Amino acid sequence: MHIGIDVGGTNTDAVLMDGTTVRAGVKRATSPDVTSGIVEAIGVLNDDHAFAGSDITAVMIGTTHFINALVEARRLAPTAALRPGLPATKALPPLVGWPPALVEAISGRAYLAHGGYEFDGRPISPLDPEEIKRHAADMAAAGIRSVAVSSVFSPVNHDVEIRAAEILRGELGEEVAISLSHEIGRIGLLERENATIINAALRELAVEIVDGLTAAVRARGIEAPIYLSQNDGTLMDESYVRRYPVATFASGPTNSMRGAAATSGLTDCAVIDIGGTTSDVGVLVHGFPRETTNEVMVAGVRTNFRMPDVLSLGIGGGSHVHEDTAEVGPTSVGYRLTGEALVFGGDTLTATDIAVAAGRADIGDADRVRHIDRGFARAVIDRIAERTATAVDRMRVSADPIPVVAVGGGSVLLPDEIPVFGTVHRPDHYAVANAIGASIAQVGGEVDKVVEVEPGRRDAILDGIRQDAVDKAVAAGASPRTVAIVDFDEVPIPYLPGNATRVRAKAAGDLEGV
Repeated sequence: MHIGIDVGGTNTDAVLMDGTTVRAGVKRATSPDVTSGIVEAIGVLNDDHAFAGSDITAVMIGTTHFINALVEARRLAPTAALRPGLPATKALPPLVGWPPALVEAISGRAYLAHGGYEFDGRPISPLDPEEIKRHAADMAAAGIRSVAVSSVFSPVNHDVEIRAAEILRGELGEEVAISLSHEIGRIGLLERENATIINAALRELAVEIVDGLTAAVRARGIEAPIYLSQNDGTLMDESYVRRYPVATFASGPTNSMRGAAATSGLTDCAVIDIGGTTSDVGVLVHGFPRETTNEVMVAGVRTNFRMPDVLSLGIGGGSHVHEDTAEVGPTSVGYRLTGEALVFGGDTLTATDIAVAAGRADIGDADRVRHIDRGFARAVIDRIAERTATAVDRMRVSADPIPVVAVGGGSVLLPDEIPVFGTVHRPDHYAVANAIGASIAQVGGEVDKVVEVEPGRRDAILDGIRQDAVDKAVAAGASPRTVAIVDFDEVPIPYLPGNATRVRAKAAGDLEGV
């Protein structure tokens, strides 16, 4: 058996899985420190369906630890950004466009150096080791503990980044964490660089969090490997998380959509995940969340790493309901729902109270909401349905009908039918679909690079990239016999010479031994 856990802003959900069968599922309020909520959830699972620690082969966790730290600008390491690219790129130095408060939180320092490549691998200028050493001396004097290195067109040729990292380690010591942009982001210098800086700022916290999660799981007598969810619907092991904590961003919506696919049997559909704080609307394509092709803003910083294409609404079970307008959200009581909602003895009118008053849920003390007018409750439910249908309509890319699956504990807020799309599918165990999604996640590998497609060699070049993606998945822990290419894009770049083509391949396979 294995355990899937998903930590949301309001609830921590956990499931005990026997293969693809759900043996037990629980939902508990997310604790302020997150980790203790995970310990409690595992304990309740054991109460519902007893198991020995040796029965568990793996624990999969989707967590908000890292994105919370970034948004709140706390527990971030003093970080420097080094960009080899001179004499190009001087106009927009590293950290440009960052919120000043976030720059201050990471004690951010930016450095430019010679190096980098053109798209076709031609060097812009040679790397100057002495220049890197001078920058390293300044970093040491400023107390920098983590460094992000982003070279121009490093996804094409990353030799400069690797050499710069070697020089930095020689000057700063092995204890300084170094993040390289070609391992994290995609084509696009500033966005890739920003994602790398964020990753670097989270490296110290990653060690602390992984150690805490490991201790929490081990405290329950479970010695199985621990994996964390990535934002593309795949898993990464503890060592990977320590190096690339930024990959956990937006894993919650991804887990929910993967869980929706597993429980509904639908691989191409719209998914509405309604939690305690927000509703996330996404689209499944061949069983995986459709990824956004646009830049992604995280805590006010523009990035371009892998993220699901999700539209979020401020509607959830803990959302405030405005009695004068029948509007819901965007503010929410969050994980304080069980203390502040009317049905739990509080004095705040929430969407959960409306669901109980409308007869759509049996939660808490229904007598405490009998004073709510049924007509008002129906008006609120209709308004939620209307806003959700509009969001689904914005997310689909054609006028063709698309099935709609609702998951998450807050999906009781949706009526059985919504405008335009009709019937809403609610699969078994819909309330803990996100934890199910975490538990069934596969291991993936991705390659995203610009190549020069030579005449007569197109098939060989593209097959080589596909194989690179498969090899990455296997190296990350996927069973070789289960790995397959799940996404492939080939886009010619007409404004660059030499038949330049951007190629992206993603492979995924089942976790070895699970």
